Amino acid sequence: MTHDLVAALRPLLTAEAGAEALATGTEPADLEQAVWLRLLERLEGAGPPPDPQGWLRRAVRAEARRSRRRARVERPYETEPADGEADGPEQAALTAARHRALREAVRRLPGRCPRLLEALLSPKDLTYREIAGELGISQGSLGPERSRCLGCLRRLLSAEVAGR
Repeated sequence: MTHDLVAALRPLLTAEAGAEALATGTEPADLEQAVWLRLLERLEGAGPPPDPQGWLRRAVRAEARRSRRRARVERPYETEPADGEADGPEQAALTAARHRALREAVRRLPGRCPRLLEALLSPKDLTYREIAGELGISQGSLGPERSRCLGCLRRLLSAEVAGR
């Protein structure tokens, strides 16, 4: 039934959104998408509208009004923040998220890998001698151990990225 309703309303929505978009300065596809979303929300809650065409016309107009209000209140940046600043807030948030994901993955590694990699990633910039002393292992085994741990981390992260 949902598929039939969508197929029946598509031409009307395209026409209505195209007409309203000109007056609001909005892209017709944006209006269409917003109305489809409202229809899906309605179908989940109250079910299909009794008068689908009338509901659709009212929904398009409501979305157009919402878009006009938003355009009056919101002001665009002179330039995109990411364009003007290498260390803008978006980049800082992305970097922090990557660091958190890396540290969480390191904590899930087997054996003494978490302690070894945490020591290697430490802001204290520890030497191999200091790390070996902290972990209680020989300095000569740090290189092979580090290589094994990084391999485990690489496999763990590649599996997570592929899983998404």
